[in-house]
Amino acid sequence: MKPGKTGLARIIAASGYSMQGLKAAYRHEAAFRQECWLVIILLPVALLWPVSLIAKILLISSLMLVLIVELFNSALEAVVDRIGPEYHELSGRAKDIGSAAVLLALLLVLITWGLVGWDYFSTR
Repeated sequence: MKPGKTGLARIIAASGYSMQGLKAAYRHEAAFRQECWLVIILLPVALLWPVSLIAKILLISSLMLVLIVELFNSALEAVVDRIGPEYHELSGRAKDIGSAAVLLALLLVLITWGLVGWDYFSTR
């Protein structure tokens, strides 16, 4: 184990690093900014929509998953770009796979919100 902070001090430091990461992603990644605005708009809808608690959890979880996957994709792209600017097949493949993960997370949002909406409006 590497030497450093432990206990509460480590948790506080880790939280600071996490906030730095969120700020960096928002500042440097247009897709992350757009997805944050999607969450800002849809989160109140999910909370106020008169659906079951499980449905609310699914709606909110699908939104959070998009942000999580986008953060991983942005980190992957940053590492690949750090390695070098020249084209390499594996670098392109890694970036494409990361992008595909974001696409699947966004599709999950569409499916989840669509099915919850279908269920809600079909019973009215």
